[in-house]
Amino acid sequence: MSRTKDAAPRRPRASGVAPAPVDPPIELSEQDGVRYLHFGSCWIQGAMRLRKPFDLELDYVRHMMAWLLFMEPPVRVLQLGLGAAALTKWCWKQLPQTEVVAVEQGATVIAACRQFFALPEDDSRLEIVHGDAGEFVARPGSRGQFGVVQVDLYDRDARGPVLESPEFYAAVRRAIAEPGMMVVNLFGSDHASFERNRLRIDEAFGGRVLVLPPVEAGNLVVLAFAGPPLAVDAAMLFERAAEVERRWRLPARGWAKALREQVAGG
Repeated sequence: MSRTKDAAPRRPRASGVAPAPVDPPIELSEQDGVRYLHFGSCWIQGAMRLRKPFDLELDYVRHMMAWLLFMEPPVRVLQLGLGAAALTKWCWKQLPQTEVVAVEQGATVIAACRQFFALPEDDSRLEIVHGDAGEFVARPGSRGQFGVVQVDLYDRDARGPVLESPEFYAAVRRAIAEPGMMVVNLFGSDHASFERNRLRIDEAFGGRVLVLPPVEAGNLVVLAFAGPPLAVDAAMLFERAAEVERRWRLPARGWAKALREQVAGG
């Protein structure tokens, strides 16, 4: 979710309210052809351009696909926290050989995504799980099942990630099939939750962590690697970035420039 008004307006003119129980309260707004999701507060929990419902509208959401710089699409991707379903929809549409599982605790969120944000019904490659993300990754059956885990877990008050304990990050690490990755949306380094989460991720993943620069709204995306020590040649990194841009039209060369020194140092 986006925590400032810079990436998109906090609450433009109201265009509707999902007719569902208050858990959490679902509010919608629209401006300039973009629909926004709110959990009963000013904070933006997701967005969709109405004419391009499967595109990634918010900058930080695009950043969360930076794992494509380092690996091919895996057999399974796990999304923790549905938001407006942007990442879930994108992976389902753009990665046709990948199964996508999304875990969301709010039944109203799932219903809103289906009704207002073009989330498809479950099929052979898409499964939406109504449940607790922490409990899901801690299940023995989740161990080693996902090549990539995408984490974007915030509540209506946006005080920091809902799940951020060392035990949670350790459980996510166990759920990843090696070599694989976790990608996490965090508030910027000026927020109290950032350093706490960065240290816990670093511990869970043995220091194999990269951090993208903040987007305009302040969000920082953290990439954590499960498997062998990270060793990526800069030339190979930019070659892969060009391929990612060609195949998926994502700003991968910008990611490569931002991560070049961290990769060389790793």
